[in-house]
Amino acid sequence: MSDKTDIKREFQIPEKRFFGRRKGKSFSPRQQGLMDTLLPKLDVPIPADGEGMIDLDALFDGKVEDVWLEIGFGKGEHLAWQAANHRTVGVIGCEPYLNGVVGLLDHIEHTDTSNIRIYGDDARHVIWKLPDASVGRVFLLHPDPWPKSRHARRRFVNKHNLDDLARIMKDGAELRIGTDHPLYREWTALQMSQRSEFEWLAEGPEDWLVRPDDWPETRYEVKAIEGRATYFRFRRLPRG
Repeated sequence: MSDKTDIKREFQIPEKRFFGRRKGKSFSPRQQGLMDTLLPKLDVPIPADGEGMIDLDALFDGKVEDVWLEIGFGKGEHLAWQAANHRTVGVIGCEPYLNGVVGLLDHIEHTDTSNIRIYGDDARHVIWKLPDASVGRVFLLHPDPWPKSRHARRRFVNKHNLDDLARIMKDGAELRIGTDHPLYREWTALQMSQRSEFEWLAEGPEDWLVRPDDWPETRYEVKAIEGRATYFRFRRLPRG
């Protein structure tokens, strides 16, 4: 994957750089086989600079009515559920941790799911190349909270990334952010309160403390290491 794009080799300010693990324990022969044979069929190609944006019709063979994006899908349980329950939606999952990628590939092989595409690296490489107003829903579930103050600029919810999400999201599209970390909860609420493009879809505390029926539980939520989970939902307001 190192030859996909020059983006990750260029200098980026902390808000646009990737920090985190790429790989854990070694793959079994079967897992390596999935990486070698199945992933290339589902891979999201990133156009080089000057070659335009990602062709979503071509990516999904023109068979989907909408495109959703999950940023950091872990082992893929949530993404797989959304794809299985929304067969007319194409779901792009981005996950730099390759052991998570192979976990999703294993699920796809056993269920023959056809509306998932995978990018096994930093989601921003995909976001930067998605067309304007092309995505109907974005998921960011339990991102690394980077709790130390000196690491705050590494948090995904920041001005630069929210600018990019506002660009690619359709009018009326939904942004879902889940976290169990109290600091990230406060950080997200503050960052989103400063955005004119998004409306918080909450009328009372229970609206962001109770998991919606179409928001399946993830392994990170089950652990709830830091505390009670929060379910943020924001709507992309119509462009002026």
